[in-house]
Amino acid sequence: MIKDIVVNLPVGAKHEVAMDFAVSVASGFEAHLAAIAFAYEPVVPGSVFDGVVENLAQAARNQAATAAQAAIDKFEQAARRQGLSAESHRISTGLDAAAGLFSRIARRSDLSIVAQAESATAGLDRLIVEAALFESGRPVVIVPYIQKGALKLDNVMVCWDGGRTAARAIADAMPFLARAKAVEVISVTGEPGKDGEVAGADIAHHLARHGVKVEVERLVAGEIDVANTILSYAADTGTDFIVMGGYGHSRLREVVLGGVTREMLKSMTVPVLMSH
Repeated sequence: MIKDIVVNLPVGAKHEVAMDFAVSVASGFEAHLAAIAFAYEPVVPGSVFDGVVENLAQAARNQAATAAQAAIDKFEQAARRQGLSAESHRISTGLDAAAGLFSRIARRSDLSIVAQAESATAGLDRLIVEAALFESGRPVVIVPYIQKGALKLDNVMVCWDGGRTAARAIADAMPFLARAKAVEVISVTGEPGKDGEVAGADIAHHLARHGVKVEVERLVAGEIDVANTILSYAADTGTDFIVMGGYGHSRLREVVLGGVTREMLKSMTVPVLMSH
C-alpha cells in the first residue's frame, strides 16, 4: 500500500519530469505527496576581500532560494489542480549534505521519486538518486529525463536474477504490479537455457498467486551488456515501467565493475522502480 510519497524537485532543471510523474502516482494511489526543493548554500573560499566575498555569497543564496521557491510554486499549483493531499519544503543546505538529508526524509515515506541525472547536472542529481536508493531503506522510482506523460502500467517488466535485491524490489513494487494490465518477468543470461528450463518461473508463480497477470521471458545478452539487453527488449515490447533490484554488490564494487544498476541509471528510457 502506498500512502506517503516524497519527491525531489531538481532546481533549475529543464524538464519537470519528477514532479509531473510524482503527481500522477500520488493521484493514482490517493497518496500524500511531499516535495523537497533544495536551496544550496554557495561554496565560497575566504579571501582578503571578505566583504566582497560575503556579498557574492549572499547573492548566490538569494538566487538559489528564488529558484527553489519557483520549483515549490509549480509543485503546489500542480497538486492543487489534482486535488492532492500535499506539502512542500524548501530546504537550505550545503551540497555535501543534501543527498543524505533526502535519504533520511525518504525513510519516513513508502516511496521516493527522483529524476534521472542529466549530463548538465549529473553530479548533484546522481548523489540524490544513489542516496535514495542506497541509504533510505525504501524503494525509489527514477524518472528518465526524457519521460513524457503520467504513470502508465499497461506493460510492466520485472527483472529477475534470483537475488536478494530483485526479491526486495518485487515485494516493494507489488502495489504497482497489482494494477498492471500485463507483467513480464525477464531473466537475462549469457547463453540459452537448457531444454525445459524456465528461468523466473517460480517468482512468476508467486506473482500469479497475488493475482498478477504474468508471463516469463528468458533473454540472452549475447554481445551486448545486460542493461542494454533489458532496455532494447523494453523498447521492442513497449514497456511502460521497469522493476529491478539496485546495487546487488556493494556500491563500490558496482562502480569498479560498471554494473547493471549504473548502466540503467545512465541509459534508462522508462521509469524504473529500484530497491536495495
